[in-house]
Amino acid sequence: MAPSCKPTVVAASIPNCLCSRHSPDARAEPSTSQTWFHPLGRPCYTAARLNNREFTNQSLTSPNEGALRAVQEESLSSDFNPHEPRFSPVLTVLAALVLLAAALAFGWLMIAVPSLERVPVPERALALMVDRMMDLEEAFARAPAWERQLYDVTMGNGINELAQAITWYEELAAYSSDPLVQLRLAVLEAEAGRLDLVRARIKEWEGREDPFPSFVRLIQAGYLEPRTDPAIEMALQAELAELLPGGWFYDRLAMNLAMRAGHRTLLASIEQASASRVAPLLRRTRELLAVELPLILSGALVLLVVLVRQRGRLDALKVGKAPLPPLWRGRTGLVVMIRGGAIGAVLALGLLFLEMDNPLLRIMALPVTNLPLLVLAYRHLLKPTGLGFGGGLGLWPSSAGWVRCGLAVPAVVAVGLLGEWGVSLATDALSLSSHWTEWFDSDLVWGSSSVLAVSLLEYVGLAPVFEEIVFRGLLFATLRRKFGWGTSALISGMIFAMAHGYGMVGFVSVFWSGLLWAWAYEKTGSLIPGIVAHMLNNLMVCLTVIWLLRF
Repeated sequence: MAPSCKPTVVAASIPNCLCSRHSPDARAEPSTSQTWFHPLGRPCYTAARLNNREFTNQSLTSPNEGALRAVQEESLSSDFNPHEPRFSPVLTVLAALVLLAAALAFGWLMIAVPSLERVPVPERALALMVDRMMDLEEAFARAPAWERQLYDVTMGNGINELAQAITWYEELAAYSSDPLVQLRLAVLEAEAGRLDLVRARIKEWEGREDPFPSFVRLIQAGYLEPRTDPAIEMALQAELAELLPGGWFYDRLAMNLAMRAGHRTLLASIEQASASRVAPLLRRTRELLAVELPLILSGALVLLVVLVRQRGRLDALKVGKAPLPPLWRGRTGLVVMIRGGAIGAVLALGLLFLEMDNPLLRIMALPVTNLPLLVLAYRHLLKPTGLGFGGGLGLWPSSAGWVRCGLAVPAVVAVGLLGEWGVSLATDALSLSSHWTEWFDSDLVWGSSSVLAVSLLEYVGLAPVFEEIVFRGLLFATLRRKFGWGTSALISGMIFAMAHGYGMVGFVSVFWSGLLWAWAYEKTGSLIPGIVAHMLNNLMVCLTVIWLLRF
């Protein structure tokens, strides 16, 4: 699972907040190795023409300033014909078939494997999620009016959390044989006022073995009978304490029992315990929003100042000089993507048979599966230009580029967060939501400290680096040889979103991110702003899961 998760960082409900983002779904600092970014081999182009300019035996690895500027800033003409490697058509077709089979297998797994089977112990996971989701709703209700309006504007409020929780528990009840799933579903239905469904459920429980007789007594006394004898109520409270752990489900049923028995002291005690539990959630929500809002305001201010001072142009955000369209042929780039992707798919299949609970294997999985593509790209696309990864993808900017990166990153992050808000509001208005299993990550919620550290490294450190290099640096750039940036961003963003395997809401959120980071690459001439923005996106998703569910 990857947080790629994902939604706005904090939403009126935990799922809306997390599912609009992708995963959690990692990037490393660019290497300073001269061998990696500035290859020792420096092939030359002989009589290669760029916009009718002649560059005879001119090395592009260490070009003079004028030649480099011409290569990177002038559009490539159709008669620019760099050396094209000879690829075996048979091997390329076989690689395409392997890649197609892997994509179809991935799609089949997404359809065939039930969502609930993707989460270990779904009964425990959903109980925790609904507990916190409903507690968060109570926390918002306790906030001042102006703060509630801020949450409504920034996080959306179109989804009925109670109805959503009932839908999820109905699905879980059909899947799981755990009796407590039935009890929690009955509590949700009763709290929603669906008493006819509750009575029908009690009829189904009659005559069944323990603990169902206790369920019948608790639900009848808590929701269906107008009054409960205090002595009976105390016995029922003891039964309830044996059955359910503390949390929203326990509180609602215990409070209803106390109210019907007129047990005001116990009712006040339960309400006080509930307030003590939800207060930290409200504090953590404020802390997350306190991080998000300054990022949006500072980034929006930077973008506004740049647009006003440069009259709509974004030259001040130019970080690197990666040539777009790139210097390699579109056909060569496509072959490299197919072959590298096929080898990566075979390696990924092999990793499925290994014990992936090993932290070292988990950390190595992303580099190993992406390494074949990166090697092929370096050899056939970037090395022949003499620019390497550093110059070809803008990963090694000048000192001035690093300064501009400090302006570009907040601007990209701000646009991304504003877009996430828009996606959240739109999906709320259409009553759409992501399935809770798309963002729930048991390693982030229940994992040991070492597992948590590995997950954060994977989601925040590695995934953004490799995803930006592959989807923006190679796929988007290759498409730019044939199409304009808009069409290239749409196609690469769609493939990027499909690769995450989310539902409709998650797909739209990841697709938006793919469009934004392609735009950032186009405008800044470097992958670095997109990589950092991707890292911050995944970090916020992970922190939201950890902050609202782990503690």
